[in-house]
Amino acid sequence: MELKLNKPICFFDLETTGIDIGKDRIVEISIFKVFPNGNKESKTWLVNPTIPIPAQTTAVHGITNEKVANEPTFNELAPQVYNMIKDSDLAGFNSDRFDIPLLAEELLRAGVDFDMKNKVSVDVQTIFHKKEERTLGAALKFYCGKSLENAHSAEADTMATYEILLAQLDRYPDLENDMKSLSEFSTRKKNADFAGMISFDKDGNEIFSFGKHRGTKVEAVLESEPGYFSWIQNADFPLYTKKVLTAIKLRKMNTKN
Repeated sequence: MELKLNKPICFFDLETTGIDIGKDRIVEISIFKVFPNGNKESKTWLVNPTIPIPAQTTAVHGITNEKVANEPTFNELAPQVYNMIKDSDLAGFNSDRFDIPLLAEELLRAGVDFDMKNKVSVDVQTIFHKKEERTLGAALKFYCGKSLENAHSAEADTMATYEILLAQLDRYPDLENDMKSLSEFSTRKKNADFAGMISFDKDGNEIFSFGKHRGTKVEAVLESEPGYFSWIQNADFPLYTKKVLTAIKLRKMNTKN
């Protein structure tokens, strides 16, 4: 089966220094781009994270500080990465909760104004978990009858994710071969930001999902406690969360005017 696409889709995977979206950095990124006409292209970069890679993380993906010491930083690679994904939807394995949020942080840190406004994301792990409850290696074995070689290398994991999605579409007739539909099915909870600190209430209003204002409308907090906005902007919150909060504040100001 081939994917039914109205625009390109980029399957991608990150290997990183750790799992803290706000603080950790990319050490390897692999992107596999599929076009509506069936053409495909792929690119993998090793990245100098500019911070040490912990030994326990190296034990997982095998990438050492020495291996990336002479590789370009993400700031240097950001234009190439963004150019490859800017016209595309995104897909990955656990990508909604980790890879997309961390990639967004890296791009924003590099001065690239990345957002998902005109994109959808398909999280193949969520489809898998809703259907079978397994891991990536087990998913490849279950759906494709293959063993995952070189697990935790970005390129191997990226290609496995692509093959699994094709097999899932073959296996489940109720899954629509449409990126918007797959995105909706693979979304666990809709948030305004990637980190899940700003979500939506039943009426579609942005609300805080953490702290003393948990469950309160963001606009109401900005009105009653403007210092809360400044505190978040100056504190150690994800850049994308700050961007979303700024957009809400500007929207409220424009509405008043």
